[in-house]
Amino acid sequence: MNGVKTRTATAVRLSGVTKAYRGQSEEAAALRAVDLEVPAGAFLAVVGPSGSGKSTLLHCAAGLDVPTSGTVHIGDLEISGMKETRRTMVRRERIGFVFQAYNLVPSLTVADNITLPLRLAGAAPDREWLGALVSNIGLDGLLGRRPAELSGGQQQRAALARALVSRPDVVFADEPTGALDLHTAAEVLDLLRRLVDVFGQTVVMVTHDPAAAARAHRTVIMADGRIAESLTSPTAQELASRLTRLEQS
Repeated sequence: MNGVKTRTATAVRLSGVTKAYRGQSEEAAALRAVDLEVPAGAFLAVVGPSGSGKSTLLHCAAGLDVPTSGTVHIGDLEISGMKETRRTMVRRERIGFVFQAYNLVPSLTVADNITLPLRLAGAAPDREWLGALVSNIGLDGLLGRRPAELSGGQQQRAALARALVSRPDVVFADEPTGALDLHTAAEVLDLLRRLVDVFGQTVVMVTHDPAAAARAHRTVIMADGRIAESLTSPTAQELASRLTRLEQS
């Protein structure tokens, strides 16, 4: 699986990022002065109780939302000060997304769903890269099918291929296994980890599941809009214990 873009040493960097929504004071902001650096080729999980700021962190880091203050970089490019039109272009060219709901277009084939971001950007697919991607993700023989003809795991694989087709700097995964059974979820997590370890892809995954987070190289635990802890290769049991303490405090 060749053709990965040359990247800077840091794939994502947040510096002093605060996000306050209308009517919120800085003390009640969804994010409060968050600093976070994700090296290229790393697999980072973000966990935390409901309302801790983990989804807002993903939205700001991925350019889906704009911080109230602070800066966000994708590689060497600051995106936090960009206008929406430019941020949209950056998301298409340098960022991949995987969501719990798959977000595949029902009327399109798997092949057309995978290449949709390229067509929206006016770019032609690299056939060699696309073939390698389909083979490595396990979609051989399924390209002519439509989403309704696939299992949940196959749909999530198609969504992952779509996220990777532009060879992005980073893939943001928002609860990517939330709609899957335990066996299929484990397969998708194994695939995410392999994409990082073998092919050098950078992945930032938000999840509520300690077992999913334990597949990552590093996990940050959010609480009250801040990063409460940063742990290297924690076990699922360790994460579950720490999250339980946070929810009870």
